[in-house]
Amino acid sequence: MEGASISANPRTVDEVFKDFKGRRSGMLKALITDVEDFYRQCDPEKENLCLYGFPDEAWEVNLPAEEVPPELPEPALGINFARDGMQRKDWLALVAVHSDAWLLAVAFYYGARFDKNERKRLFNMINELPTVFDVVTGKKPVKEKLAVNNISGTKAKPAAKVTQAKPAKPAPLPQKDEEDALDDEDEEEHGDTFCGSCGGPYTADEFWIGCDICEKWYHGKCVKITPARAEHIKQYKCPSCTNKRART
Repeated sequence: MEGASISANPRTVDEVFKDFKGRRSGMLKALITDVEDFYRQCDPEKENLCLYGFPDEAWEVNLPAEEVPPELPEPALGINFARDGMQRKDWLALVAVHSDAWLLAVAFYYGARFDKNERKRLFNMINELPTVFDVVTGKKPVKEKLAVNNISGTKAKPAAKVTQAKPAKPAPLPQKDEEDALDDEDEEEHGDTFCGSCGGPYTADEFWIGCDICEKWYHGKCVKITPARAEHIKQYKCPSCTNKRART
C-alpha cells in the first residue's frame, strides 16, 4: 500500500499523535474534499474494500492486508458493500465512525508500551480534536483548513434471515396491542444482536440474514440481500467468510 512505510514506527507520545493527525487528515480528505473520487472507488461490485489513512495525510481505498496477523490493526472491512443500500450521507457517516475506531486502534497499538501517564496524555491530545464523525456530519465546528460539507448521517439497516415462521394458513390480523407484544418479544430475544457490517442493533421491523459459517447477523441492505433473494439461498456466507475462503 502506498504510504504504509513512509516513516518509522512512532515511539514517543508526540510522534504517535503526529501519526494520528496525519492519518486522520487523510481520511477527512477522502470523506470531504475528495468525496466524489472516494465514492467512485468504493464500487460494491468489487471485493471487500477498506479505507486507509496514512501519516503523510494521503488516503487509499484498497483490499485488506494479506499478512496474518497484519502489521497494524485493520480498518473496517467491506465498506463498499453498504454504499448503494444506504443514503449517501448515512453511508459516509458510517464510514466516518469506523474510521474513528481504526484511528484510535492504531494510535493505541503504538501506545501500548507507554506508561499510564503517557497513555493518558496521548488520549487527552487526541480527545481535543473533533472526531472524523463530528467533522463529516457537521456535529461540531472545526478550525481546520478542510471545507466541511453539511452532511448528517445515521446507520442504515439492511435485511437478513427471516426470523419469523410462515403460517400454513392465513390468520386474522392481530390487534395493535398483540402486534406490539410480538415485536417486544422478538426484540427481547435478539436484544444482544448487532449487524456485523454497520453495528446497528436488532429491530423486529427489519429484514436480517445470518451467516451459516460465522453465525453473525447482518442487515439485508448491508450485504445486498433482499427477502426474495434469501428464500433461494440454501447456505448463506457473509462477505467476510466468502473473502476468507477465496484466499485459502
